[in-house]
Amino acid sequence: MNLLLINANTSADITARLVGIARAIAPQGVTITGATGRFGARYIASRASSAIAAHAAIDAYAEHGAGADAVLIGCFGDPGLDALRELAPVPVLGLADASAAAARGRRFGVVTGGAAWKPMLEEFFAARGYGTQLAGVRTVAPTGGEIARDPDAALALLAETCRDCVEQDGAEVVILGGAGLAGLAARLDLPLPVLCSVEEGVRAALAALGQVGAGLIPHGPVETIGLSPELQARLG
Repeated sequence: MNLLLINANTSADITARLVGIARAIAPQGVTITGATGRFGARYIASRASSAIAAHAAIDAYAEHGAGADAVLIGCFGDPGLDALRELAPVPVLGLADASAAAARGRRFGVVTGGAAWKPMLEEFFAARGYGTQLAGVRTVAPTGGEIARDPDAALALLAETCRDCVEQDGAEVVILGGAGLAGLAARLDLPLPVLCSVEEGVRAALAALGQVGAGLIPHGPVETIGLSPELQARLG
């Protein structure tokens, strides 16, 4: 079984970190393949860069998806999730959607880096049916990319913000969201449940291995210009 982990950011070091976490969780016999976006932002921090990342995720699947038994979009906010579910014949999961499901009906708060993510994530969770379950989204000033470069400097701020989610927003569980924050949930040492979005996404993707996805595009061939040869072939 092969899990394709797509980092729609263009930071290869973050891809390597995600793959390392996935390999530590995956059982024997599961191969983890990482793919990094060919174009776009180093780290998504706006609506524009998220829109570009959706294209990058689809492009990465077109290039690397052959032989994949499941796909995980390794970016919180899940750029391209529904488009890839339309395109791929295997299960496609995203960090944010999988983490919300892992809250198992409890009210959850989200902590992530970069102020632009607050309205984007509120809209995302509402659109996916988690609006009433979402206690709130809190962001810290460093972006996820900045936190990834110096995680130790952000630990105290992240811990304080997680506490605010519980004490002020009424969250029963907190999701530490974002590829740049991967692996930090276990380091916060808080007396409250904190979920790592990357770990929850990987677990959900591993559980989906071997299942059937939504299938190929339900309409006829699409005439395209300027796409990669691999993506053009997928659409055509």
